Amino acid sequence: MFGLLSLAAIPAALYSTRLKNIDLPQAVAGEAVAGTLLGLIAVLLARGARFKVERTLSRAGEGTARLGKWLGLLGLCLGLTAALSLAFFGLLLWSE
Repeated sequence: MFGLLSLAAIPAALYSTRLKNIDLPQAVAGEAVAGTLLGLIAVLLARGARFKVERTLSRAGEGTARLGKWLGLLGLCLGLTAALSLAFFGLLLWSE
């Protein structure tokens, strides 16, 4: 769930730019924070779920935990990429 939320932060940030008082750098900053934190939470929860699955006999939920881990990692990477792009944008503004 948190992995999907971390990925949903990107369209939410782009939609928020249509509002009157939010510009693109603010939206990207919000997406960077939300995507990174939600992705990190998803990875940590998936790690705990995989630990619980390994201790059961039926191994039910192993695929779901793996999917949550990958969605979380993808959201984490996209959030960190947004933070990096915002840092370069700030560097370009500073060098003008």
